[in-house]
Amino acid sequence: MRRTPALRDLRRETRLFPADFIHPIFVVEDRAAAGPVASMPGVTRYTIDQLDREIESIIGLGLRSLLVFGIPAAKSPTAYSAIAADSVVCRAVERIKKLTDRLVVITDVCLCSYTDHGHCGVVAGGAVDNDATLDLLGRTAVTHARAGADLVAPSGMMDGMVGAMRAALDEAGRLETGILSYAVKYASSFYGPFRDAAESTPAFGDRRSYQMDPANAAEALAEARLDIDEGADAIMVKPALPYLDVVRRVKDAFPDVSLAAYQVSGEYSCIKAAAAAGWLDERAVAMETLTAIKRAGADMIITYFAKSAAEWGKGVGSL
Repeated sequence: MRRTPALRDLRRETRLFPADFIHPIFVVEDRAAAGPVASMPGVTRYTIDQLDREIESIIGLGLRSLLVFGIPAAKSPTAYSAIAADSVVCRAVERIKKLTDRLVVITDVCLCSYTDHGHCGVVAGGAVDNDATLDLLGRTAVTHARAGADLVAPSGMMDGMVGAMRAALDEAGRLETGILSYAVKYASSFYGPFRDAAESTPAFGDRRSYQMDPANAAEALAEARLDIDEGADAIMVKPALPYLDVVRRVKDAFPDVSLAAYQVSGEYSCIKAAAAAGWLDERAVAMETLTAIKRAGADMIITYFAKSAAEWGKGVGSL
């Protein structure tokens, strides 16, 4: 039953489709900041007026979902530009929605790209003030929803973030806006290239006081349960490949809740660098890792390989 490609395909248990992928996209306010991300080969930061061609390309490849990250021109201690109705994310969402109604547009709701210190919330006394941050997250989610976001995705790992955002959205009459929560987000060493792209490296300390300890797995179930109870419509495990055991445990515990896994920047850049050195076959390794993530239980995969994977599988039923 493994003798030929057709026989192997006949009994394949796990299949990938373009619709499985969520494509991350970086949008910058400062035109000088646009262009390729050096630490993430193949990834580009776009200005809003550069989005049209990229969106057409994404749709042409059969992808159906985007995760929008915004990088503002101005940063502040209180991340005031994050809550503005004309923030870079809001303008990007409005542009995308004018171009097409065929994409699910998800917005990352965090403050790290908007603060001048790079932490995911308001800092007081040298530490993140969890409760002061919740109000800003709720207000940010509302502006994204009004701009047209289908889902908002809180990523800061603040206690109570989903409940605060759900309450803010409901109060604003945005009952239809869903929440994809970064429910299980580890204090990982795999985020470095992303922080280059999003300009979100902490100016002091680290994020271990609010992101999860990589040694903990059972805690993931508690975190996921809290966010589900607070109103999350879907949940996420981040990173993906080093935490496949956690992906499986979360899916087994909450089989009826849509689960995303984020193949993060470090996972992507490791494969790109090894392939560039001739040590690995990029296409084969990328597809193997994506298959493993779905096999572990992910319903959706956020990956910088989304466009490449869709291109590699173009013209076939599954990838």
